[in-house]
Amino acid sequence: MARLYPDFAAPPLRGDKQAFIETITKLPLVHQPGTEFEYGFSTDVLGAVVEQVSEQRLGDYLASNLWKPIEMQDATFHLSESQRERLARPFPADPLTGKPQDIELLESSTKFDCGGACAFATVGDYVRFGQMLLNGGELDGQRILGPKTVRHMISDHLGAEIKNKVANVEAHRAGFGFGLGVAVRINEGLSAVPGNPGEFTWTGAYGTQFFCDPKERLVVVVGTAAPGEIRKYYREQVQYIVYAAIIR
Repeated sequence: MARLYPDFAAPPLRGDKQAFIETITKLPLVHQPGTEFEYGFSTDVLGAVVEQVSEQRLGDYLASNLWKPIEMQDATFHLSESQRERLARPFPADPLTGKPQDIELLESSTKFDCGGACAFATVGDYVRFGQMLLNGGELDGQRILGPKTVRHMISDHLGAEIKNKVANVEAHRAGFGFGLGVAVRINEGLSAVPGNPGEFTWTGAYGTQFFCDPKERLVVVVGTAAPGEIRKYYREQVQYIVYAAIIR
């Protein structure tokens, strides 16, 4: 049934927001509500809801309420020419398969601000975002979220009743639940990578990764342009290296 849904990058490149909404609202659910959790268009739908409520484009809303207050200087949905020149691009061939690879979103302007996979930023921008969350919603005197809101966000909302299928795609997500927009480590030992319960994290479609470990007061951001399966290997290796360097 999931095959009826569009490729995740297709809606913002090949149709407008209204066409995207009309398409997915006519499709059957892949699972019964409250039974299984996996990748989907939920964040894209949330972005559309934010636009409807705020009466602003998603990028304008985020710029006013998040990006500018904490000085995420390059965060945007729409690249300037100078920003486009600085884009990281993938190798012409997938290192694992040798097949040609590219990232269409890097070369084509999107038709709407999709919340799931369309924003751009630097690694430094992303570190500031992660530090804001690790600080409980504040950075450099700018309060973005209340600490109780962040606590709710980085708590597991799946529980034992909902099957988490994200680990079928990202093997090192075993032992994680899901909060509001981030995966949350529940147990030690089940994941293929080290970390502490309470770690919260998410990965971008093309190789980006961030994880925050409140116990270690740690924020890590990985920025790669790697659309193939090797991106998962890079993510795991970075986490091994980071935790191996902690000696206390």
